[in-house]
Amino acid sequence: MVNPSSPPGYRGRLAPSPTGYLHLGHARTFWIAQERARAAGGTLILRSEDLDAVRFRLDYEAAVIEDLSWMGLRWQEGPDVGGPHAPYRQSQRRAVYRRALERLHAAGHLFPCQRSRRDVLEAAGAPHEGGAEDEPVYPPEFRPAPGATLPPLGETIAVNWRFRVPAGERLAFTDSACGPQAAVAGRDFGDFLVWRKDDVPSYQLACAADDAAMGITEVVRGADLIRSTFRQLLLYRALGLPAPRFHHCALLLDAQGVRLAKRHDALSLRALREQGITPEHVRERFKLP
Repeated sequence: MVNPSSPPGYRGRLAPSPTGYLHLGHARTFWIAQERARAAGGTLILRSEDLDAVRFRLDYEAAVIEDLSWMGLRWQEGPDVGGPHAPYRQSQRRAVYRRALERLHAAGHLFPCQRSRRDVLEAAGAPHEGGAEDEPVYPPEFRPAPGATLPPLGETIAVNWRFRVPAGERLAFTDSACGPQAAVAGRDFGDFLVWRKDDVPSYQLACAADDAAMGITEVVRGADLIRSTFRQLLLYRALGLPAPRFHHCALLLDAQGVRLAKRHDALSLRALREQGITPEHVRERFKLP
């Protein structure tokens, strides 16, 4: 069992990905994050998760900061205001992720993977977990044999590297919003990517490394990322880092019962602003203070 703990002094964070305009679901989650930090008398950090070079645009990052400010959110550290844990853009923190990768490699937690996502999806007994944006369960037969020689990382990485999960181990944590959570490694989620063959760190590694380096004591995010929490708890443990607490907010759904996403342009904060809707009306709609 993994028991998240956190150091004294509340530190929360907003971690938008500047790949589109923020929608109402983001607004609600980020507002909750701010209010939890404020109630604890703590510090709120803004971190731009801009590792997705294909979809990232500088104008989206500027829009994120502008729209969050319009909503009434305030942070004490971030790419626009600086702070003791700068830089606050993931694209500028590669050295942090590379050090974490090297520690995992040296400890034998990783293996190189030549399999494509299609290979994994098509493999017999590889159920698709958690929806289209989550990783499918990695088939155990694709794993290298225990004790197999581990090749060096290399200066430039041109192969996927995966974290070898402790198959059969039950992991658990208590979420302050969703209550007790549990999953079995190798069944509910499998060996997961930590570094991609295009030489980019994965969300799981970058997120865990940054939250630890920035001293985050509580992660507030959407409930669709609960599965990711189990992966990140394994990374914290493997790296010998303290895990934060977690608060996974319920997702907002559209009229068809589908969770809001950046494709819902009509429900973006930018579109609402252009329609003359006020931040007070947005907060009132979702019963935000």
